[in-house]
Amino acid sequence: MRTKEIVVKGWNTIAREYDRYRDKHKIDGELQQFVDLLPEGARVLDAGSGSGVPASQYLTNAGLKVTGVDLSDTMLEMARENVPDATFLKKDILELDFPNESFEGILSLFTLFHIPRKKHPEVIKRFYELLNKEGILLINTGIRESEGISNFFGMPMFWSNLAPQKTLEAVKEAGFSVLFEGVLQRGGELQYWVLASK
Repeated sequence: MRTKEIVVKGWNTIAREYDRYRDKHKIDGELQQFVDLLPEGARVLDAGSGSGVPASQYLTNAGLKVTGVDLSDTMLEMARENVPDATFLKKDILELDFPNESFEGILSLFTLFHIPRKKHPEVIKRFYELLNKEGILLINTGIRESEGISNFFGMPMFWSNLAPQKTLEAVKEAGFSVLFEGVLQRGGELQYWVLASK
C-alpha cells in the first residue's frame, strides 16, 4: 500500500474517535497570531483541514474566508458539519490547482508529516506561489528527521519529517521571510513551527 493510501485509510477509519480525544484549543494563540497578520476578510487556505476544528473554525469565526482541503472523506464530512461557512474540497496538497496568488494566508498544521519529507520543499514552494504579495504562511512539523509507519489509534499511519533546519531552509529557499521559527510544546506535544511572509 502506498503511503498516501495508508494515511487516507487511517484517517477515514479513526477520524471521529481521534476528534473526541483532542485538545481543540491548544493552538488558539498561534491561530490568533496568524489572524492578526491578515487583512480583514482575507482568503485563507487550510491545507490539511481535517475535521475543520480548530483551525478552519477559528479563522471563519474571525471573519476570514476559508477554503479547506483534505483527502479523507470522513474528515471532509466532519469539517462541513463543524464549519458550514467555510468551503471544503477533496484535494491532494501535492496537486493544488488553485490559480497563483489566490490567498492572503495559508496554514498547514499537523499535516506535512503525513507527506513524504522529500516532497516538503515542493509543497512549501507551491504555498509561496499560491499566496499573494505579503501573504502569510503558518506551518508545523516534527522536531527531528524521521520517516516510518506506526500504530495510531489502532491503524497503521505514515509519518515523515525533515529536521527543523531543513524545513527552515526550504521556507527560505521558497522566498519567504521568516517571522518566527522554533519548537513549541502544545497539549503535551512538541512541534516545529514556522510563521513567515511572502
